[in-house]
Amino acid sequence: MTELIRLSAVAGQLLKDAKQTIAVAESSTAGLISAALLAVPGASAYYKGGTVIYTLESRRELLGIRREDVAGLEPLTTAMVLQFARRARAQLDADWGIAELGVAGPAGSRYGHPAGVSVLAVAGPTESTILIETHDEDRERNMWAFTGAAMQLLEEALQSTTQD
Repeated sequence: MTELIRLSAVAGQLLKDAKQTIAVAESSTAGLISAALLAVPGASAYYKGGTVIYTLESRRELLGIRREDVAGLEPLTTAMVLQFARRARAQLDADWGIAELGVAGPAGSRYGHPAGVSVLAVAGPTESTILIETHDEDRERNMWAFTGAAMQLLEEALQSTTQD
C-alpha cells in the first residue's frame, strides 16, 4: 500500500460508509492532504474538492475569506484554521471541512513562527483542532508530517461521530 493510501485509507472508508463528503483547504501541505484523500479508490464518493490557499490572494479568491473574517485572530492559530475548515466545508456544501495552515520551512514565517509549525482543523458534525511542532527545518519532512497529522485528526473526528 502506498504512503498516500495508508495515510487516508481509514478516513476514506469511514466517509464512504457514512455517505459523507469532505472539502479541503491547505497551505504548506501544498495539496498532499487532497492527494491522500484522492489516492483511495472510490474517492469520488466523498471528495468534493480542495484548494491550496498558499497566499492571501488565494484565500480571498478561492475561499472567499476577507480580512474582516479573520479580524482579531492571531496568524497560525487553531482558532484561525478552524475558520478555514468551516469555510471550505461551506464553500462546497460538504459534510466535513479540513484545513491546514503552516510553515514547512526551511525559513520561518513573516509572523515569527519557526519552520515546522502547522495548525490543523476539522469542521463537521464535530470540530477539532491541533497544533503540530516538528522542530525540523526540512520542508518535505514537514509537509509529510503535517499531512499525516491531518489524516489522523480527520480519522479521530470521523470515528467520534460513528461512536455516538
